Amino acid sequence: MGGELPQAELPEPEAPVPEGDFLAMPDAQFNYFAVDSAGVIAWDRSTFDYFGVQVHIVELIPANASAAFKAHLRAQGVSYILAGEDRLDLATAVERIGELFGTDELILGGGPTLNWSMVRDGLCDEISLVLMPTADAESHTRSLFEAHEKHSRAEPIAFSLKAVEPLEDGSVWLRYDVRGPVADAEPRPA
Repeated sequence: MGGELPQAELPEPEAPVPEGDFLAMPDAQFNYFAVDSAGVIAWDRSTFDYFGVQVHIVELIPANASAAFKAHLRAQGVSYILAGEDRLDLATAVERIGELFGTDELILGGGPTLNWSMVRDGLCDEISLVLMPTADAESHTRSLFEAHEKHSRAEPIAFSLKAVEPLEDGSVWLRYDVRGPVADAEPRPA
């Protein structure tokens, strides 16, 4: 989205920061929910251009994020939702998004650790993949799902094929329902 975000030292606010969530643009046409488990992404803007559409930034943060951080987001016009006390609770975040924005469907476009956390926690009901007829032979390509030792552990999760659709460019669109943990799966060799 345009480079590194500043990780500046933020001054303490001159006035107390109001309790609870902050919705700077409650009627925004599109929102980008930024998962920020530590309360450190110090945005320098409240929107960004996504393929010609202005998207409003909404931070998902734990309640214990600093007052200085919350004041910074408010000053930038960045909304935030508090989800969890000492650590970000993704289930609470999804629930609060539904309540505050009147939605029951989200598109997850995260990295492999976030993707894994959402699937592992039962917060995804469908996986949608487009396989393209290309290869790059990169050896450092990340997977779609990765457990991170600090946040989660690896365990098998089962999917059920829902649909297969060939696309005009030779790609294939695969859709899977998420069934959940595989209770009797054998551990994979390292």
